[in-house]
Amino acid sequence: MAWRLFWSLVRIGLAVWIGLALYMFVFQAQFVYFPTKGLDGTPARIDLAFEDVRLPTSDGEQIHAWFVPCPESNRGTVLFCHGNGGNISHRLDNLLILHRMGFAVLLFDYRGYGQSTGRPSEKGTYTDAQAAWDSLTRQRGIPPGSIVVYGQSLGGPVAAWLAARTNPAALVLDSTFTSLADEGGDVYPYLPVRILCRFRYATAQHLKSVPCPVVVIHSPEDEIVRFRHGQTLFRLAPEPKQFVEITGSHNEGFLSSGEKYSRGLDEALRAVMRPPQEPHPERQQPTE
Repeated sequence: MAWRLFWSLVRIGLAVWIGLALYMFVFQAQFVYFPTKGLDGTPARIDLAFEDVRLPTSDGEQIHAWFVPCPESNRGTVLFCHGNGGNISHRLDNLLILHRMGFAVLLFDYRGYGQSTGRPSEKGTYTDAQAAWDSLTRQRGIPPGSIVVYGQSLGGPVAAWLAARTNPAALVLDSTFTSLADEGGDVYPYLPVRILCRFRYATAQHLKSVPCPVVVIHSPEDEIVRFRHGQTLFRLAPEPKQFVEITGSHNEGFLSSGEKYSRGLDEALRAVMRPPQEPHPERQQPTE
């Protein structure tokens, strides 16, 4: 009787495990993307002038973005790739910090986020980042050597992918994982995530082809993306590179760290970025 009960429980547990694995495989995008449509504000709320723009992508989508100039400074422009939740209106704190550092900022929403058309996908997020880059370099005539590509969380692999193809002034990886499979294995250790994962977002792999300076930011207290991800990315990054250790949670660390974040990032970028007058051609894009 005891053995019969035991094997019954094993079969039930196995059925539940298989069911969870199948659900994750079929509905995987629901575990990756958490977009919201409504905007909770604009840069005007933090007293910043901005341009509301629509960026056409190579596959026919329209990406919503804000361009915030910084005419009192010639430090450069940050192309900001945000994480997997919310939309650009939830990044006003990031925007204000970067603007106070003297950067103009282009903040864009991936397809399916905010007012951008389409549905999010890995290839789509890369295509959207390329459209944002093209809007800066081709439409606005901003030199590649004046652009910092900044990726936060899921935006990290997107930023690394873009930097590997464009040769910006610097790449910033903030609270970013080495790959989505590695991150999924941390979050769901009881499931064969590496087998199930259909999304790569392989930051570490992209980083091998990045030709520019790199700044890695991470908190040991990050409860979503473990600190070792940031350590690994820093180890793999090319020279020159800087590591900025902050404090606090995954989503709020840049705020709760205060000057440890803002001054740390400012000093790190000053340490690795080329002088503005140095020639810095855009990299020839490799074939896919």
